[in-house]
Amino acid sequence: MTAERGIPRQAVILVGGEGTRLRPVTSRVPKPVAPVVERPFVAYILDNLARHGVERAIFSTGFLADAIEAVIGDGSGYGLEVSYAVEAEPLGTAGAIANCDGLLDDGPFYVFNGDVLSDVDLSALAATHAAKGGMGTIFLTPVEDPRRYGLVELREDGAVASFLEKPGEWEGTALINAGVYVLEPEVLEMIPRGRLFSIERGVFPKLAAAGSLYGYVDHGYWRDIGTPDSYLQAHFDILERQVDTSVGDVLGEQYLYVAPTAEVTPGARIVPPCYVADGARVGAGARIGPLAVLGAGAVVGEGATVVEAVIQAGVIIGAHAQVEGSILVQGSSVGAGTQLSGAVLGEGCVVGAGNRLAGGICVYPDTELPDNSIQFYEQLRGREGI
Repeated sequence: MTAERGIPRQAVILVGGEGTRLRPVTSRVPKPVAPVVERPFVAYILDNLARHGVERAIFSTGFLADAIEAVIGDGSGYGLEVSYAVEAEPLGTAGAIANCDGLLDDGPFYVFNGDVLSDVDLSALAATHAAKGGMGTIFLTPVEDPRRYGLVELREDGAVASFLEKPGEWEGTALINAGVYVLEPEVLEMIPRGRLFSIERGVFPKLAAAGSLYGYVDHGYWRDIGTPDSYLQAHFDILERQVDTSVGDVLGEQYLYVAPTAEVTPGARIVPPCYVADGARVGAGARIGPLAVLGAGAVVGEGATVVEAVIQAGVIIGAHAQVEGSILVQGSSVGAGTQLSGAVLGEGCVVGAGNRLAGGICVYPDTELPDNSIQFYEQLRGREGI
C-alpha cells in the first residue's frame, strides 16, 4: 500500500520508557496505560490519530510491553488498527522508530512521544509537511519557561535553523519540540539498526543542515505528563475542557459526569468540574470537587472532602478525611480524619486514621502507616518508601 506524500495514514507511538519520573503512579503500571480520567493515557493519542484519518498505529514498546498490549489490544476499541514492535533493549527515540520499519508501509508517518497529551491539528501538520516538501516536520509549541526542553529556532520559510538543548537561563516565550512529527520513510535510512540512537541528536540536526526539516507551530493544547504534578494538571485540563477529548464530550456544558451506577448519598455535594465513575460511592455530607476524579468503585466516607484530586479505582477514603491536590493510586486507602495535601499514594498504600501528609510527599506501593503516626512531611518526592 502506498500513501500519498504528506498525508499519513499510519503512526508510530513511542512507549518504551519506564516512566520513572511519574512514580509511584507508574510503579506498577506502565505510563502509557496509566489511567487519566478513567481511560488509558494513550487512548487520547489514539483518539486524535483516528480523528485525523490515521488507520494504523504501531506501538514501539519495551518496558512492560505485555501490560500495554493487554490494555490496548488490537486497537479496535479506538477506531484504528494497532500493532506492536518490542525492543529487546532500549534503542533511543530513533532506534525505537527504526524498530518499527517492518510494520510501516512506504508512505509518510506520524511519530508521537507516548507521554504527550495534545489536541494538535494533525491534518494541518500533515498539510504543512506536504507543502514544504521536506523529509520531516516537527510540531512546535510555545512555552513561557523553556528551560526543561530543547528549543527550536525557525527561518522565515519555516525551516529549522537550529536547536538549543535545555538552556540554563532564558527569558520570555520560546518554541520547543513538542514530541510529534511527520517523517518520510527515507528518514529510516539515516538510523543505524540495533543500537541506541536519538532522533533529536542524531537525525534532526542532519536534516536541518540539509534544509529538509521544517517546523509547524500550533498554539493548541499540549502537556508532557511525565511528573505527578503534570499528571494531576492533565486531569484538571481535561475536566475543564481545555483540551479536546471524548471525556470532555461526556462532561458536556455542565463539566460534570456521574455514572448511572454511582451511589451519591442525599446530602453529599458533587461540585463541577468533576467525574464520578461506575460503582463509586459517596457518603452523606461528603464533598467531591471541584476538579476531582473519582474512579470506578472508589468509596468516600461521610463528611469527607475531595478537592483538586485524582482518586483511582477501588480507593477507600474514610469519614471526615480531607484530600486536596493529591493522587491516590488504585487500591490505596485513607483512614478517618486523615488530611492529605499535595500527596501521592502508591498502589495498595494504607494510611491510618488521624495522619497528615503534605508538601509533595510520595508514598510507595504497599506502605502502611499506623493511625496518628505522621503529622507532616515536606518534599520527600523520589525516595523509596516515604
